[in-house]
Amino acid sequence: MTALEPVPRRLLRDEAYDALLEAIVSGELPPGQKLNDAELAERLGLSRAPVRQALARLAGERLVVSKPQSFTRVAPVVAQEIHDALAVVRAMHALAVRTAVPRMTEAHLARMRAANAAFVRALDAADPTAAIAADDALHAVPIEVCGNAALAETVRRYTPLLRRLERRRFSSTAARASAARHDALIDACAAGAPDAAAELTDEIWGELDAVDGPEA
Repeated sequence: MTALEPVPRRLLRDEAYDALLEAIVSGELPPGQKLNDAELAERLGLSRAPVRQALARLAGERLVVSKPQSFTRVAPVVAQEIHDALAVVRAMHALAVRTAVPRMTEAHLARMRAANAAFVRALDAADPTAAIAADDALHAVPIEVCGNAALAETVRRYTPLLRRLERRRFSSTAARASAARHDALIDACAAGAPDAAAELTDEIWGELDAVDGPEA
């Protein structure tokens, strides 16, 4: 890496997406809330174009529903949709870990340990948003290492439906168990044990099944 490499810049539509997703996940924009792109753009300090793009992406992820020339609102919570998404994401993460373990280096393991340390700090600070980000960073390592683009896209597509469950989980004392399981997962990866690592990953994501569904 050199000092003169291009500096990464986030697109405004991504900024708008992240802000709206967080507002939906946190309940600031509850299910059924009507969404007006002009009002949202003003609140976010953006033009309407990136807000519309963000709303279109959220609609594709079933977090927003809209009818052209009629309405746009936060989607209702549909338990079956969340259950189905969790089953897919859970299986993809287990497959990613099973594939990635034989390819992992110390650098990959160090990233996972750093992410879990950030996860614990977020729990200590009662910051579920930061906990979700740290959890994402930890599980992103096996997905990156396994190199399966279809798997990565599937996880990206369906994870947003699980965000409300993750927020509830990471806002509770039960989240401490997730940190401990993360440590066990990292140990299994370090030991070169793909089956054990995949089983632990399945258990980690299965913990979301025990979370009471978000209120509609």
